[in-house]
Amino acid sequence: MFERFSKAAKVAVVVAQEEARELRSPHIGVEHLLLGVLAEPEPPLRNLLTGLGITLDGAREQVSRKRSTEPLGDADAEALKSIGIDLDAVRESLQASFGKDALDRGTPEPRRRWRGGHIPFTREAKKVLEFSLREALVHNDNHIGSEHVLLGIVRAPSPVAEAIITAHVPLAELREKVLVLLDRAA
Repeated sequence: MFERFSKAAKVAVVVAQEEARELRSPHIGVEHLLLGVLAEPEPPLRNLLTGLGITLDGAREQVSRKRSTEPLGDADAEALKSIGIDLDAVRESLQASFGKDALDRGTPEPRRRWRGGHIPFTREAKKVLEFSLREALVHNDNHIGSEHVLLGIVRAPSPVAEAIITAHVPLAELREKVLVLLDRAA
């Protein structure tokens, strides 16, 4: 399928892998594909997205923040309680051992950074790439562009990607704007 990708779409996938690696993610998710699309070197799509307020820096910050601040909630506490672990007791023990701000401090950088190897795509990210192919076929395009990848993201967003997009524009409205952009290019 990647042989049908335009240069910009290939760059988006490569950037997605680089972003996942930088964020120390064990996989390439939909949010990483969104970061790759936002790194788009071609002006029409970049202009559309920045005009809506969706930028690479802002999205990268949200993905990074989401990854580092996922607190354990009530559902997690109940699940742990069902196997005999009291989350409040664990928190109290950590604070007693490491200080009151122990849970608020950032994660220390690892001593060695993992630099190589393949990072697999999540099932959801693979679905987005499949949807991008379908979008290209529906529009009778002979290539898959980064616009098609974005349409795939809009069809199957991860919660993080959806939050990034919908903070600026509803998914349906973004889809319409991208379709207009594709029609103009045709």
